[in-house]
Amino acid sequence: MQTTARPPSTEEHDGCPPDIATMRASARRFLAEDSTPPSAHELETLTLQLRGHMQLLIPEVDQVIARLPEDDVPRYCALACVGEARRKLDIAPRPGLSAGIAHARRLARSLNALCDHYENFSGDRS
Repeated sequence: MQTTARPPSTEEHDGCPPDIATMRASARRFLAEDSTPPSAHELETLTLQLRGHMQLLIPEVDQVIARLPEDDVPRYCALACVGEARRKLDIAPRPGLSAGIAHARRLARSLNALCDHYENFSGDRS
């Protein structure tokens, strides 16, 4: 059974900036060339962690890019990244450990890109 965390609403947001360093460390777990493949149980936990990070960061990136001019090319790139991240959150991995790892790698790359956009537009270099 796959469950997803609900991102905080505007009223629930605590005003703290996202922990980009922790998010990048989670992504690095799947993107490092020398990383040891996780067990099936670890994979499920790590994938849920990546998904949770993305669900927290997407609204943050949305807020940051909303302040940019409408005709700004980097804004369009960030909007495309957010759209792609949302689509990846809607995809269920195929059965099997290797398919799950491939899915987690796609989520990790998307999370890294969201972190890049957040840092570039918010000025927050964690």
